[in-house]
Amino acid sequence: MVEVVLKDGSKKQCPKGISISDVIRDISPGLFRRSLAAQIDGRTVDLSYKINEDCRLNILTFDDEQGKKAFWHTSSHILAQAVKKLFPGARLAIGPAVDNGFYYDFDVEKPFSTEDLQVIEEEMKKIIKENLELERFELPRDEAIAYMKEMGETYKVELIEELPDDAVISFYRQGDFVDLCAGPHIPSTGLVKAVKLLSVAGAYWRGDERNKMLQRIYGVSFPKKSMLDEHLQRLEEAKKRDHRKLGRELDLFSLHEEGPGFPFFHPKGTIIYNLLVEFWRKEHVKRGYHEIRTPVILNKDLWIRSGHWDHYRENMYFTKIDEQDYAVKPMNCPGSMILYKRKLYSYRELPLRVGELGLVHRHELSGVLHGLMRVRYFTQDDAHIFMLPEQIEDEILGVIELIDHFYSIFGFKYYVELSTRPEDSMGSDEDWELATNALEKALKARGLDYKINEGDGAFYGPKIDFHLEDCIGRTWQCGTIQLDFQMPERFDLTYIGPDGEKHRPVMIHRVVFGSIERFIGILTEHFAGAFPTWLAPVQVRILTVTDRADSYARELSAILSDADIRVETDLRNEKIGYKIREAQTEKIPYMLVVGDKEMENRTVALRARGRGDLGTMQADEFLSKILKEIRTKSV
Repeated sequence: MVEVVLKDGSKKQCPKGISISDVIRDISPGLFRRSLAAQIDGRTVDLSYKINEDCRLNILTFDDEQGKKAFWHTSSHILAQAVKKLFPGARLAIGPAVDNGFYYDFDVEKPFSTEDLQVIEEEMKKIIKENLELERFELPRDEAIAYMKEMGETYKVELIEELPDDAVISFYRQGDFVDLCAGPHIPSTGLVKAVKLLSVAGAYWRGDERNKMLQRIYGVSFPKKSMLDEHLQRLEEAKKRDHRKLGRELDLFSLHEEGPGFPFFHPKGTIIYNLLVEFWRKEHVKRGYHEIRTPVILNKDLWIRSGHWDHYRENMYFTKIDEQDYAVKPMNCPGSMILYKRKLYSYRELPLRVGELGLVHRHELSGVLHGLMRVRYFTQDDAHIFMLPEQIEDEILGVIELIDHFYSIFGFKYYVELSTRPEDSMGSDEDWELATNALEKALKARGLDYKINEGDGAFYGPKIDFHLEDCIGRTWQCGTIQLDFQMPERFDLTYIGPDGEKHRPVMIHRVVFGSIERFIGILTEHFAGAFPTWLAPVQVRILTVTDRADSYARELSAILSDADIRVETDLRNEKIGYKIREAQTEKIPYMLVVGDKEMENRTVALRARGRGDLGTMQADEFLSKILKEIRTKSV
């Protein structure tokens, strides 16, 4: 017998060699019908997995992230099976689950058309209806290579050839279709009740533009049709909120072929940018940060010392100055190291908090560029905290409080992940364990729920990631806190301790907005371009009913401008209804309609975005109202 500990802490005695599916069936037939995969001691496996020793068992449904991934990964196999049946000459590349569905990359003679997607989707529905069982089997490496060569799957052969000689390679079979895959998968294709293919795009094999361009089909699937319907409605809403579309319509920013991935901010977009910067500065001054500025270009030796040359070089831009190699900075941290080293600090001067709104450049492939969300240059609201080891927890908690304050201002909910050591990293196991434990301790002290994101830390340290949730349920990773023992070592940073000796400080890297440009994109979509009054590029537009009110409109405009309200006047000889509709289209928070009556009584007829006519109000009363709204940053 083996002892199985369930998620709720209860224990179950089971025969050795029992499958997970049989364990779940014995617990609850209802749970069995919803089960997709499971975790054994934290490792995600198929439900067919046999239990041969004591373990902890976590049963995964579509409500669990890993359960959803197994579901969508299986859906990608269904897609591949459909394509192979309809296009036998297609060669398979990769087909993972992604954040909101799945994709599969294919090498085909000609690009897929919209009509092809419809036919493929119908074939997928037939495969789903067959309710094919997914069966895992394994082969030694050499046999696996021969098997894939026989099937003509050259991309799979390339993947297998990179594995160790003694590797055992796993495959999954569903009906007459077989694919190379590590798994896990859901038990059968019939559990997929609703599927939709969304789009097709070009994608280079392995993301390398030197390789062949493949055809990537994106799709999404659900265990209930109602869930697909809800998802498609959200996609339609997302299209309406697309920041690229709103950026054009509201004259905020633009992208040009002269600089792919390098956005141009227009006057109205620059107002939003500057307001975010101003807010950032005020809040950081309150918390004892000192703002710095460091160069955009620094020499190669610095980036070797920081570790970026070995771990981040493919994302960097380079140039030569006086026949020496230089790099355009992808991150601000090495510059902060140099500034710290300019003097020898006492332990009494720590923690030292320095912040920088630094312009960074990162090489991104053209295929992944996306408006303000994925760009090649951006302003990172970086800060670095140099501290004593015993100050770690308090400083992490201080940063968590700051991030929480920022996000609450914009009305964002968020969830937290603790990202651990990646394969490509530097430093000792002891340092990584100490840093990871310190972050986890701070999260627990704050009372925050969090998920572990294995292997997704920075190359120099583990991190806490903050994922914002917007008003239509999408999440965006923005804030991060990284605890670093490596950079102080590599740059030989020291401070004088109470014993008069030199000691090594610990440092935190952290951002709140992440990228100001990307944050503007997120805000644009979250608010659908209807920014809160304090952030709106134009806060008030004064609309005249007749030209006799022009002088009064100009007077009101001057009063509002003197109070730092961003105001425009519309004195055109147009019907008032037309002027109102135009102001509404431009998503201006307040419209002040003035005519003969308003001019005589020193009032305004007030209209608010989304609320319509609010009646007549004294001009000074409106001024008090809007100033309070701006001061409190009401959303």
